[in-house]
Amino acid sequence: MKLDRIDIKILYELQKNGRITNVELADLVHLSPSPCLMRVKKLQSEGYIEGYSAQVNIGKLGQTLTVFTEITLKNHRQVDFARFLAVVEKIDQVIECHLVSGGYDYLMKFVTAGIAEYQTIMERLTDMDIGIDKYFSFVVLKSPIVKAHMPLPSLFPR
Repeated sequence: MKLDRIDIKILYELQKNGRITNVELADLVHLSPSPCLMRVKKLQSEGYIEGYSAQVNIGKLGQTLTVFTEITLKNHRQVDFARFLAVVEKIDQVIECHLVSGGYDYLMKFVTAGIAEYQTIMERLTDMDIGIDKYFSFVVLKSPIVKAHMPLPSLFPR
């Protein structure tokens, strides 16, 4: 399926508001409701839309701690990366994990109940001998900009 400008706009609007009605979406993308709905169904069936979810205001639930962590592995064979990932993907508090270029291997984002929970997780990871050489932690004090959507129209201009 080759996407056009309208498909990209549909995806952009749906990622901002997954509960938008088809009529409202059609109006935003300048289509009539029936063709808009057909496009959405096609985007779903082709796997461009993987699902819908609620954006929870975690701050209303209570206090949390967000930590970005740089992790360097001792060795850099494929088996070392696989062993590390097999463990960290099972940790619910790991929200993101990125293999990056530069001075370390992984940049990870943790969200925990507090510093004690984060430290317990990191101690457990280092004690497991999964190849961690060193890690550096960066505690988030404030997040003035957090976007839940990607800038699809500028990333994929048609």
